[in-house]
Amino acid sequence: MAALAWLLIPLVAAVCAGLWGSWANRTRKARGDGPELDGYARFREAMERKSSSHT
Repeated sequence: MAALAWLLIPLVAAVCAGLWGSWANRTRKARGDGPELDGYARFREAMERKSSSHT
């Protein structure tokens, strides 16, 4: 019985790894880059204003 338990441990680990791998590689809805790009544009504008006031 102990030998069976030692054989089941890697089997259960492989099944869990397969399930996690399929979950991790699932296709997600594309949210788009809108909010991130808007924030970056605001950051660039702020940095340009700050650097132009120093010169």
